[in-house]
Amino acid sequence: MPPFGIRPTRYYSGVNERLTSISYDALPDAVKPLADDILKVSSAGLGGPYSALLRSPDMARRCFDFLDYLRFKTSVNKRLNEFAILIQARISNAQYEWWAHAAIARKAGLSDAVIEDLRECRRPTAMQDDERLVYDYCVQLSLNHRVQDALWQEAVTEMGEQAVIDLTVLSGTYVMVSMLLNATQVGVPGGGALPLQVLEPMEIRQRLLA
Repeated sequence: MPPFGIRPTRYYSGVNERLTSISYDALPDAVKPLADDILKVSSAGLGGPYSALLRSPDMARRCFDFLDYLRFKTSVNKRLNEFAILIQARISNAQYEWWAHAAIARKAGLSDAVIEDLRECRRPTAMQDDERLVYDYCVQLSLNHRVQDALWQEAVTEMGEQAVIDLTVLSGTYVMVSMLLNATQVGVPGGGALPLQVLEPMEIRQRLLA
């Protein structure tokens, strides 16, 4: 019997996407400027979360502009920003999100050891001090929906108020992105191997908070 009597649930493993792909040529002319902006930054063209977002073009534009700030203009440095995104991908079993951002995080300087520990749903053992702070903050906030006073004060002291607020909003936003990817069952482009073992929420919680 699983912990606390929770019944096992079958979670999506990354096949049989629920939405058909969107062709650039099939988009209304009014939406193509947005698609052009997406294609400048997307590692999978108009796939990933954009395939779903483009079903609601006005919202897609607002989400894109918001994500543009959180990914490229935030006060949090890119290594830590991408680490925070990977934390959300691991918590949510979000295959595409992990696939898209692991390579970006590695290029930004996050070590292979940290990435692999997190992929295996373990607290990374080789984190730098600033990575440890981001890990503790994002994991506590995501899994407990709050952070302790001491951790909050440490984050503000080390990172500054703006960076902590940016990090908090990034984490929440990528919860939304993960939900969108999982609801529409977005897998890895080209049918590649899925990077994450799909784990139950309680197991993820126990492992990452250990």
